[in-house]
Amino acid sequence: MDTVEFLGLRATHNPHRWYLPVVPGISTGAPFLFGGCALGAAIEAMERTTGRPMIWATGQYLSYAHPPEIMDIDVTVATQGHHITQARAVGHVGDREIVTVNAALGSRPGDEFGRWPTFPDVRPPQECRPRERPWVDDSSLFTRIDLRAADARDWDDLDGTPSGHGRSALWAKIPELSEVSAGALAILGDHVPFGISQALGVMGGGNSLDNTLRIVRLVPTEWVLLDVRIDAVADGFGTGTVLLWSEDGGLLATASQSTIVRHWAPPDPSSVPGATGSTDRSDDERN
Repeated sequence: MDTVEFLGLRATHNPHRWYLPVVPGISTGAPFLFGGCALGAAIEAMERTTGRPMIWATGQYLSYAHPPEIMDIDVTVATQGHHITQARAVGHVGDREIVTVNAALGSRPGDEFGRWPTFPDVRPPQECRPRERPWVDDSSLFTRIDLRAADARDWDDLDGTPSGHGRSALWAKIPELSEVSAGALAILGDHVPFGISQALGVMGGGNSLDNTLRIVRLVPTEWVLLDVRIDAVADGFGTGTVLLWSEDGGLLATASQSTIVRHWAPPDPSSVPGATGSTDRSDDERN
């Protein structure tokens, strides 16, 4: 299965318009469309419309899409050169704009290569414990992702003690996928809210205001290491970066986000973020 099939993204007779049925399997437990899935769908739509691979994409999250709504994705090619296409995609449900994504796509010949971040010293995924959700969740996106705690505190250890370094790590795998793609990395890269919870030592996370994915080099890998680095939390907002590594230590991509910092207190289902069903992004949680 490729990422388009995983998301359920569908083409139309217009090569610049796609649509995405919002189902629980690409949504949070709240439920609403997971931000990484929204960005991933926009990336896949732009890659297929332009015929070029993504270099970078940045999404601004504006509203929520809830099951069983359908989000239309309209792709606009702003400029197209010999090697690079600049494009944007707007995801909307009717007149309600959900996400706007700007991107550059293409490739260029070049022999230079360098990588300066270092791969974290963590155990392989087979030796790491599963990262469980703190509430019963039978149908959301997270039932389709295998997460292993490479360097992360358990829920019971989040006692309000901040991290001394702001870093945490998860191994992640989407068992249904047969390939690593930019769209798949957009889904997995949406983990800055997780890192904020780990850095602050509290149950929580936040709703993302944006999400930027920059591709380095795609290589085959079963597991992806999410190396989460929180930069700062201040005045109710948090920022951070996720480095996405292959199992053999290759840097696949980087993702970065700004989030509204939120706290929550499971296991009472009514306390799960976004359980009120509000579509106001300023009031609901994303993760």
